[in-house]
Amino acid sequence: METDTATLSLVCTGADAPVAVPPPREHTPAVRVLSLDAHGRAMDWIGWQDATCLYARDAVAWTLGDPCLRVHGGVCRMTGERSMIELHPIVATRGHARARALDPTPTLSNTALFARDAHLCLYCGEQFARPHLTRDHVMPLSKGGRDVWENVVSACFHCNSRKGNRTPQQAHMPLLAVPYRPSWIEHLILSNRNILADQMAFLKAQLPKRSKLAA
Repeated sequence: METDTATLSLVCTGADAPVAVPPPREHTPAVRVLSLDAHGRAMDWIGWQDATCLYARDAVAWTLGDPCLRVHGGVCRMTGERSMIELHPIVATRGHARARALDPTPTLSNTALFARDAHLCLYCGEQFARPHLTRDHVMPLSKGGRDVWENVVSACFHCNSRKGNRTPQQAHMPLLAVPYRPSWIEHLILSNRNILADQMAFLKAQLPKRSKLAA
């Protein structure tokens, strides 16, 4: 996977701090920076604006990977040189993370759910594009089921409608796989469609051995 490179502009307005001015929407970089704590534990994805602030505040402890984005700043009146910050794909920040942040609970979203299930309907086994998939509750909400990772699967519109307000057993529609809650590392992989090679290598090295994403 090739690293994306983009030039972003920063402008100064009087005595105010530099204000980021993104390029036109069609040129806005989709790549996000992987944020770690100082001990190398993956925390979350951050946008280029937040990453730039970390560099500007000298809050970056260390980095991994070759620079993937270049951010240009204002021009120095004394030297006439324009400032520039190169962002790396993986950035470790100074300080210590909160205890709860070290074992966060992945947020359930359709994007991550469909990615977890490889965009397959777990009833008929067919693969579908995202607009043609739905979130199905294995144990229907009306029967006490919960909207949690362990009780939801990807389902096509036809299978979801056919199953209706029944359990798979009642509908005679056995599941092709058991729903599960992804680990935080799995969640980071599932929630980002534009992962760079350096980021993917780092994350895969931390996956649980049982993970389906380790292959």
